[in-house]
Amino acid sequence: MEGALVCWKCGAPLADLSLPFLRREECRGCRTELHVCRMCRFYDVRKAKSCAEPVADEVRDKERANFCGYFEPAPGRFRAGDGATEQGRSALESLFGAKK
Repeated sequence: MEGALVCWKCGAPLADLSLPFLRREECRGCRTELHVCRMCRFYDVRKAKSCAEPVADEVRDKERANFCGYFEPAPGRFRAGDGATEQGRSALESLFGAKK
């Protein structure tokens, strides 16, 4: 595996965790589950069911721990926010008013 494994959600390094990840393994930084589609090398939103493994069963929630036997953690899954969330929140606040 090339590169260091980091949490798919917060980017915290995962070097202190042993592989293979347990099904309920969590990031020590943000406590999110790691045996998830978003952390897998087969995760690909351009593919059917967002999975490049053709015989894997469909997993509906890509951000929750699952029992997929094809799971392989991949480095580089963290993507820092591009501002889309903040832009969306600003648009909703302009429509409905800021939450107080």
